[in-house]
Amino acid sequence: MSRPDRTTDLLLLAGKVIAIFMQGAMALGAIALLIAAVGLAVGHDSIQAELLADKAYADVVLPLFPIFSVMLIGFGIVTALFIFFGRLRAIINTVGEGDPFVPANAERLSLMAWLILGVHGLALAAAPFAIELARFAERVGEDANIAIDSGFDLSGILLVIILFILARVFRHGAEMREDLEGTV
Repeated sequence: MSRPDRTTDLLLLAGKVIAIFMQGAMALGAIALLIAAVGLAVGHDSIQAELLADKAYADVVLPLFPIFSVMLIGFGIVTALFIFFGRLRAIINTVGEGDPFVPANAERLSLMAWLILGVHGLALAAAPFAIELARFAERVGEDANIAIDSGFDLSGILLVIILFILARVFRHGAEMREDLEGTV
């Protein structure tokens, strides 16, 4: 049985391009967070001194723990998403090769589900720190208008469930294929 040529499949090409772009964006986000964290660690004394120099902010203390916490959580999120898009690229490659029902894809889909679940858990964990930063911004900013949205996301939970189900489908498909190859 001949396999169709998937090297010119526009959907697979679009999927690869988007996954590569998103991995690049996550890598840039991680680098930006690391640079910001180092900058804050080095320069927090001068930032605090500038706050203290202004009489209006003399009692305001730079909330380092919430800032670093949000940065660390953000780093965890972009790292998880970087891995997510890498696994997606690997699945797209197996589809392009004409052989998607392999056990590795079932494992990739399971990992992708766990990663998205972790991203949602990390976003919830960031909420208290983000609220503290919003309070700080209101104290120092005249026009502080900060919205924090880290509530329950049904679409994210639905994605996790779909990925776990697809992992089972791929695992079962790989087993059926192995059984079929064993009988031929």
